[in-house]
Amino acid sequence: MAPSDPTASAAAPPLPDPATAGAVPARILVVGGGGRENALGWALARCPGVEAVWIAPGNGGTQGLPGCQVLAIAESDGEALAAACRDRAIDLVVVGPESPLAAGLADRLRRDGLAVFGPGADGAQLEASKQWAKALMVEAGIPTAGYWSASSREEAVELLERLNRPLVVKADGLAAGKGVTVAASVQETRAAIEEVFDGRFGAAGASLVLEEQLSGPEVSVFALTDGQAMVLLPPAQDHKRIGEGDTGPNTGGMGAYAPAPLLDATGLEAVRRSVLEPTLAALRGRGIDYRGVIYAGLMLTANGPQVIEFNCRFGDPECETLMPLLGPELAAVLLACAQGNLAAAPTLAIAPGCSACVIAAAAGYPGEVRRGDPIHSALKPSDTLQLFHAGSRLEEDGRCVTAGGRVLAVVAQAGNFDAAFEAAYAGLAGVSFEGISFRRDIGHQVRRRPSSPPS
Repeated sequence: MAPSDPTASAAAPPLPDPATAGAVPARILVVGGGGRENALGWALARCPGVEAVWIAPGNGGTQGLPGCQVLAIAESDGEALAAACRDRAIDLVVVGPESPLAAGLADRLRRDGLAVFGPGADGAQLEASKQWAKALMVEAGIPTAGYWSASSREEAVELLERLNRPLVVKADGLAAGKGVTVAASVQETRAAIEEVFDGRFGAAGASLVLEEQLSGPEVSVFALTDGQAMVLLPPAQDHKRIGEGDTGPNTGGMGAYAPAPLLDATGLEAVRRSVLEPTLAALRGRGIDYRGVIYAGLMLTANGPQVIEFNCRFGDPECETLMPLLGPELAAVLLACAQGNLAAAPTLAIAPGCSACVIAAAAGYPGEVRRGDPIHSALKPSDTLQLFHAGSRLEEDGRCVTAGGRVLAVVAQAGNFDAAFEAAYAGLAGVSFEGISFRRDIGHQVRRRPSSPPS
């Protein structure tokens, strides 16, 4: 259960020494306010030896998570977060989102001697710059699509006219998962180029990457690393498109499942050797001590796995899907990564069975969404059914209301995917808000029988 806030004490406890900290962090700060951070906080609070977890800034569902407390500090406020870590004698900081990582939050906190799970600004370039990441992949011999960089509209259009075929268009910087267009025609490619340079993605669209199109199913692979060694998590598959049948515009993700049978143990080991180990070696070659998670978004082509993108943090909703499968050693493993000593960590257990996640989004998503609608829930969480909040806010009168595009994640575990998705959709039937939107076919790749999701 969540202890009372220890900041009532007048004297600030001394900073923990990462070199001598215990194997399990007793006091943890998770930075971020989305569904990913809800799931991380929930999973870490369940680990034996963890006494308290704070989530900053959290969301409308944070204080309902057993063992978790809200810390009302913005993820961009490094000085206030550092002070809060001192006041609360934090043993481990886990930075969830990509923006504070790219802005150097992990560097700022490490200067205070804190153990931080998350790369510095140098390593976060894996996600913060598509051009930087592609250059690193080519340098390291990592399989990926051919690409061209363009820093102006004219340069991009000239490339398109010369190539004269549909391409993938990617804004170079961070665009909240929405800066990618897989064009079906040359005309659509040109329109996507115009959109980027017309400012739709702000500073993220100051330049772009054009890529050859690949074909095949996609899968997400996550490696927890201390910069040298790594632990691989079960592969997951996300559903990016807003519409059923994988149609419509891309979103941040409308659902996911794990473990994705697209990659068995042999395939996962091959990805370790051909993608993840060369990536770590290339980072070290650039003088980067990368401590955190590397997310490799892969396409399984006829010529083998190819990297579509790297992220410097857990995917969302894959994180919500995976956390219930991870064992009680998770907190110790993340601390060992942060301390650069993964070899001394206990083996991370992986629960058998399947995990299924369905996202409930607000009306209008992924465009302009409505906010402020009360959220009603009769869902009763259990060991095999979770409700993680993402785009929600707790009002002063105690009402929980919608506050973003993806509002809730309902996650369930079972012995097979049919049972897991039936449980997830049954849980979804217990939550509601005005304009709720969700896909009814999440997991269609692995379900043998359709479930009966709520109407």
